[in-house]
Amino acid sequence: MAKLDVKPTRMELLKLKIQLKAAKRGHKLLKDKQDGLMQKFMEIIKEAKQIRREVEKKLESAFKNFAGASASTATPKMLESALTFTSAKSTLAATTKNVMSVHIPYFEHELKGSVHSYGFNQTSGQLDTSLSLFQEVTPKLIKLAEIEKQAQLLAEETEKTRRRVNALEHMRIPALEETVKFITMKLEEAERGAIVAVMALKSKMEA
Repeated sequence: MAKLDVKPTRMELLKLKIQLKAAKRGHKLLKDKQDGLMQKFMEIIKEAKQIRREVEKKLESAFKNFAGASASTATPKMLESALTFTSAKSTLAATTKNVMSVHIPYFEHELKGSVHSYGFNQTSGQLDTSLSLFQEVTPKLIKLAEIEKQAQLLAEETEKTRRRVNALEHMRIPALEETVKFITMKLEEAERGAIVAVMALKSKMEA
């Protein structure tokens, strides 16, 4: 590792030792942050996989029932009319929470009213079932979007932290250590040279 381009003086040596101490402390803090981010990321990924399985299962059933309802309804116009008029109202609020310097989103979903606001004489029971399933799966879809966005943001922050850890570990700290070692050696050489010069001068004066 190449040393830093600084003058080999005691003042520079003191500055570099302070920088080295700070770099090592920063490296430890960043490494702890990286480990914490990775742990949180793995927890979220595990939860996302479970919710995705549940969502896919419910959506598959909902679409099958909806396809059956479409086939059994007299005309597409009747189906469209049944779906157009509904008393259901959906609201979504978003907040964020700071997790290890990452602002991750949290969604709050609320559904009021009924999705079954149509007449039942011109539609099939499969339509009722499919709409109920869509209503049930909506909060899980929103939760899935929430945690997948969380996972994305945590992954990006983990990667940035990893790069900073590597830069300190493989570049900054070794360069500081090498420079401190070099300046220390130069100062020791100069000190030895000064001692030899003093001893030589003393010897001449005694002679």
